[in-house]
Amino acid sequence: MSETSAENMAELAGDAGAAAPEHRRFTVPEDLAGSRVDAGLSRLMDISRSQAAVLIAEGNVSSNAKRVGKSLKLAAGMVLDVVVPERRDPLEIVEEVVEGLKVLLDDDEFVVIDKPVGVAAHPSPGWVGPTVVGGLAGLGYRISTSGAPERAGIVHRLDVGTSGVMVVAKTENAYTALKRAFKERTVDKVYHAVVQGLPDPLAGTIDAPIGRHPGHDWRFAVIEDGRDSITHYEVLEAFGKASLVEVHLETGRTHQIRVHFAALRHPCAGDLTYGADPRLAATLGLTRQWLHARELSFDHPRTGERVTVTSEYPQDLSYALEVLESGNA
Repeated sequence: MSETSAENMAELAGDAGAAAPEHRRFTVPEDLAGSRVDAGLSRLMDISRSQAAVLIAEGNVSSNAKRVGKSLKLAAGMVLDVVVPERRDPLEIVEEVVEGLKVLLDDDEFVVIDKPVGVAAHPSPGWVGPTVVGGLAGLGYRISTSGAPERAGIVHRLDVGTSGVMVVAKTENAYTALKRAFKERTVDKVYHAVVQGLPDPLAGTIDAPIGRHPGHDWRFAVIEDGRDSITHYEVLEAFGKASLVEVHLETGRTHQIRVHFAALRHPCAGDLTYGADPRLAATLGLTRQWLHARELSFDHPRTGERVTVTSEYPQDLSYALEVLESGNA
């Protein structure tokens, strides 16, 4: 899930300071039929699966006036009623130790981290899960206060559902320099993804505009009047049912890699939102898209020296890759 989901979540959760909980109703689309309700709800509401499970466990999700369990299988056309309870200030920074958040490089000007899946870059309306800002505060870091207080030090973002390398500014100088670098596209962003099938050609460029999907508020799509979006890719290894690809982003649109490969009919494995095969996802043990921010290169804000940091695959993605390599998928 992208941090642009703040827009979606603001609509879902309403004003966190409201006196009463928000009531929302969703009709299950055909592409979520057969999904467990916790998985489907996470996509409908653009929240993490664990957050959806909490809503269900608290008795806040019902269908036909009956509370549902998280293992319920969804059917197309089913109506889900959700009560989103009043939460804390949505922009409050919660200092906490975030499981899986690791420091890859600690510099006087910035800190480079390995962001785990299920962690947002910063607090936003409706998001009640862990954040990078809160996790760094929990580790004792005092980062740049440039920009909005809740986004302190954040110069770029990764989707909540995407893991990998991310840089956060510590100083005002670093914040300004790194924001400019991302805007001017002098930062090299390298992702690894496992996509279904074998892209043809094996290396190429996807140049297709992206905007909000006209029929699904929580999705994006290639549309004529969308924002310019350019993705370069190369197949690293082919496994038959899926391929490991290296991706270089020239632009950084919401869900860009997921949308572009879905448009080629090679969606990221495990990405049910964008048409991935649920059977292959189950075989690979995936509960999210196989997508990882592998490497980040940028000029040091003070010395100008090129800095490159690499992130290893997390356990769930490594396991899926092992299954593919074994030929058991």
